[in-house]
Amino acid sequence: MAISEFEIRKCEKEIEAFMKVRRPPAHIRNELDLDYRIDGQSVEIFEIRPQWRNPSQKMEIPVAKATFVKSQKCWKIFWQRSDLKWHGYEPNPKVKSFAEFLNIVAEDEHACFFG
Repeated sequence: MAISEFEIRKCEKEIEAFMKVRRPPAHIRNELDLDYRIDGQSVEIFEIRPQWRNPSQKMEIPVAKATFVKSQKCWKIFWQRSDLKWHGYEPNPKVKSFAEFLNIVAEDEHACFFG
């Protein structure tokens, strides 16, 4: 089940503030940028870079994902390992708010999200 419209608006407001701080300067965004998407009950943050073989095409590199679990009233945090699968973020697999998720990603204490 998708998150409510109210929750989506709240998440968009919080992630836009996160992006304002984390996005690269405008003059290099053609080479490296940061964006997000909301799909169902999940919010994914990803980098956008030119493909190395064909720089005219862009590729997305996943950074972090949070999925809202309505029955538990929490957000599960995921990061993508080298096997290209999403794994639970072990130091903090669940948080109560979307803002907590963004704080964990911003801190990146274990270099799982931004390396």
